[in-house]
Amino acid sequence: MKKIGLIFKEVSENRIKNTLKDSDAVFIVKYSGVDSPDLCSLRQALKGSRASLFIVKNSVARRALKDSSLELLIKNIDGPCGLVFIKDEPVAASRVLCNFTKEHEQLKLEGGVLKDKIIEKKDIEYMSKLPSKEVLRSQVVGALNSPISGLVIALNQILAKFVICLDQIRQNKH
Repeated sequence: MKKIGLIFKEVSENRIKNTLKDSDAVFIVKYSGVDSPDLCSLRQALKGSRASLFIVKNSVARRALKDSSLELLIKNIDGPCGLVFIKDEPVAASRVLCNFTKEHEQLKLEGGVLKDKIIEKKDIEYMSKLPSKEVLRSQVVGALNSPISGLVIALNQILAKFVICLDQIRQNKH
């Protein structure tokens, strides 16, 4: 019969592996000095951006990352670390993390992986300053709509000038 600690480590390792498969991005944070209520508030804030914070022993995280071919992240696993799994839009989660680090300087961003690309702390901070996906979509639609609107206005002005010209010719003949 296995010991309960070994079973817990195996379950945690399997959970990390399965969550890595379903995640679009994973960030590593160091939480040394952050108290439990603050971590709970961080978890709640991350939940709103379809992300979750998972705290696990470093040895378990290293094994799971190694088995998931993310060996380059293992160097960031040192001291009390947590993994932030992001399922949808990494911009919202990075914004939550960066805002939280401003209020709680003990929480440190270490890096992570985004769509199979290793990113650093500065990349996460840069991502937090980007607009959301909906804002970017509306900007693209506006940019695509702008030339069409300009064409419609130009054609309307040409038509209006043509009507004015015809009206002046009519008035000159009478």
